[in-house]
Amino acid sequence: MADDTSGSGELTKKTENDALQKALAAEHAAIWGYGVVGSALGAEHKAPAATAEAAHRDVRDRVVALLEVRKVDPAGAQGGYALPFPVLSAVDAASLAVVLEDGVAAAWVRVLDQAVERATRELAVGVLGDTEVRAVAWRRAAGKPTVTSALPGLPQA
Repeated sequence: MADDTSGSGELTKKTENDALQKALAAEHAAIWGYGVVGSALGAEHKAPAATAEAAHRDVRDRVVALLEVRKVDPAGAQGGYALPFPVLSAVDAASLAVVLEDGVAAAWVRVLDQAVERATRELAVGVLGDTEVRAVAWRRAAGKPTVTSALPGLPQA
């Protein structure tokens, strides 16, 4: 099942918290990245980027609150993040949004794999569904196939 366990082969609250920290880092990166996405879009197309950024802020806040209740210091955002490619057009912006959503999905798949609590698994499944819905729309905007995945966040064959 999971490969990041306490050595006993069992998942623990620590493995879950570590995965949540990585998901939080992905949420921070997505929030930052959506600032780039929004700035490259025309005024009439900024609303989906703002909505996606707000969704990621909401998830970030939920994870921060969860970790704080568990007495775990939440990972902070970096001052900036490296872009995977130059964002020079609306198509580039949509492509970046796909990369952001796919990155967040991969982090939440890890949470799903490492979770010991049902509520954490439910959160992960909800976030995965939301990221895939947004990714499909951004793929369409980038002119890519709008195929979706039944299991977002996993490598595609």
